[in-house]
Amino acid sequence: MGKSNLFGKDLICTQEWSLDELIQVLELAEEMKRNRFKYSSFLKNKTFFMFFYNPSVRTRQSFECAMTELGGHAQFLEPKTMRLKTATTAGETIEDAAKVMSRYACGIGIRILEDKVTRYGEGDELIREYARWADVPVISMAHDKFHPCQGLADIMGLRKHLGKDLRRKKILLTWGHGALARSWSSLQESLLICSRFGMNITLAYPKGYDLDSEVIELTRNNCDENGSYLETTNDHLEGYRGTDVVYSRNWMSPNAYKDGAFLKEEEIRKAMEHKKWICDSEKMKLTNDAIFIHPMPVDRGHEVTDEVASGKRSIIYDIAENRLHVQKALIALLMSDCW
Repeated sequence: MGKSNLFGKDLICTQEWSLDELIQVLELAEEMKRNRFKYSSFLKNKTFFMFFYNPSVRTRQSFECAMTELGGHAQFLEPKTMRLKTATTAGETIEDAAKVMSRYACGIGIRILEDKVTRYGEGDELIREYARWADVPVISMAHDKFHPCQGLADIMGLRKHLGKDLRRKKILLTWGHGALARSWSSLQESLLICSRFGMNITLAYPKGYDLDSEVIELTRNNCDENGSYLETTNDHLEGYRGTDVVYSRNWMSPNAYKDGAFLKEEEIRKAMEHKKWICDSEKMKLTNDAIFIHPMPVDRGHEVTDEVASGKRSIIYDIAENRLHVQKALIALLMSDCW
């Protein structure tokens, strides 16, 4: 027995891993999908702590299933039920909490999204502070900047349906109006990981919905290194033309926070004014018979119509399943000594 070359590594954003490391995870995930219960002793009797500042459906289910199928246990934790220090309350510091939890568990996962922070980037800082002090791997289960597990699940789905060589395949990431005021995490992760795999990217959104400029710059650099491109448009139709993949999702504006508060209702009000920004069958006819992807939950009737979301070219359920397999592969590579 031994350890993988990824043993002990944190995953906060896929941009911080090499392409070879990402492919290693994807290839193991594909193997684990083919032979789902072959690795049932890899984390026998070990525990993975899951911090949920925000609620979840797929994330909790998929991580718990992954740990069970590897022979371990995933422990669900809600920070509000724990005595943790915050900006307004006394309690245990991140340093102390991370060091103690490292004595108990083989890894820590954290999920903290837009309405549990007072400004953009605060969730990213919190996860990195846990990673600084923890002696076990820390995994982002989605935070306000990035969603690495979703990015890997997306790429796993694209590799299956478009082939493992994704270079020069075109993906459209398009804003959709809706009533959820979503964070930038899934979209920004998609920009980074798709550009790492050499895809051509069109980013479409109404004026006033720019993403993080640093992430955009990183994406452009990735494209330059791979001979691909990133283009942006404020036209709700143009990006569909000739694309191979459509990803339609709502996201908040850069003005979503004011005086430490997340202005959810105002974000929803503004978003609902852009009703032409919806993925429908007429727009999909402009594509190269594109597949439709989405990290879920889908805001049907706003981000995308039922006809597209449940259509023959939609792979949203494949990608939701992939969350189990990529997270199982991650946990095994980062936390198991059974190699």
